[in-house]
Amino acid sequence: MSKPLELEASPAERRRQKVRGAILEAAERVFSVEGEAGLSIRRLAEEIDYSPSAIYKYFGSKEELVDELKEAFFGRLMESVDHAFVASLSFEARVKRCFKIYIDTAVERPHHYLAAFSSAGAQAPGEDWCVFQKTNKGQAFGTVASLVRQGQQAGHFDPALDPFMAAKSLWASMHGFALLLIQIPGFPEMAPEECRVMSQDQFTEFHVDLMVRSLRADANTSQQPPRKYEQTDV
Repeated sequence: MSKPLELEASPAERRRQKVRGAILEAAERVFSVEGEAGLSIRRLAEEIDYSPSAIYKYFGSKEELVDELKEAFFGRLMESVDHAFVASLSFEARVKRCFKIYIDTAVERPHHYLAAFSSAGAQAPGEDWCVFQKTNKGQAFGTVASLVRQGQQAGHFDPALDPFMAAKSLWASMHGFALLLIQIPGFPEMAPEECRVMSQDQFTEFHVDLMVRSLRADANTSQQPPRKYEQTDV
């Protein structure tokens, strides 16, 4: 069944979207250099040669603009993960690639990544799960849980693991790892003389491999039924 054709946006709406996009792009540029603390409506107006009042027509406050940028970061992350899920790779290789992309994207855009988790008003999954899972951030988390489920169904991952809790643990691991690389750039090369020194890319692959190996089924757990929690409906 063919889908009904969507009405084309009017010239006024196209102009509005173009200006809105330009504001968001400028906000990302400011973020990349100055972080959230350096972003203000007045600073943004200077960046794109608009008046503050013109920007307020599109974003009612700095907080609203920051929320949009947070969603944009996770939207970009989801696009990168979608492109990375190459069918020709083995399932575990695809999972590793997705986890690595999360870390690489965070490190490539450190200010944007830190801002995506900032703000005292930000909600965690336990506070309002229904709201959280509708956001790009929530959908990114849901992708991790979905990967765990797919691995269990295919016999790659331990079926006794609760996918929701496993996804939370994996996300915590990726988030902490990304923060270390952002805040201590030389961390991968720090090691005693007798230990192997790894580049950042090698260390990231090493960490991702450890995460995936921790999920694998083994002889002691493969016959156990999965534990059930109400929260597993992602």
